[in-house]
Amino acid sequence: MQNRRRRGFSLIELLIVIAIILIIVAIAAPRLDKARMHAQEMAAVRQIQTIHTAQTQYYSQFGRYAANLAELGPPTSGQPGPSAAELIPGDLAKGDKSGYKFAMEGGPQGYTLVVTPQVYNSTGRRSFYSDQTMVIRENWGPDPATPQSPELK
Repeated sequence: MQNRRRRGFSLIELLIVIAIILIIVAIAAPRLDKARMHAQEMAAVRQIQTIHTAQTQYYSQFGRYAANLAELGPPTSGQPGPSAAELIPGDLAKGDKSGYKFAMEGGPQGYTLVVTPQVYNSTGRRSFYSDQTMVIRENWGPDPATPQSPELK
């Protein structure tokens, strides 16, 4: 009788390993999505702080707050000035960054900033509001945050 050596894995063994891997992925995927959303929310908060800093610099240079994000962003050509002060990155000046939409309105006395997820419950679960007081407010839900929303903790 000849002794046969077994090489490799059987089909059943491979299927069991694949099933175990799929179960682990199914358990880990929702947690990964929540961690990604949280990271995008924290990035949005950091960008709000960047805009606050830029508005303070803009006010000290030009004697008023920027009316929109483009005035804080880089110039399309030439030197920085009141219409494009080059205080924030270009993608933030366009209003989209880290899965969030940034909308700012400003005037001589102040500005308001509303930050909402591009896709609610996918890129973020919270929206943010802030103004020249530099207090960041948050709203958990699809509605945009307002001046009456609770402060970010």
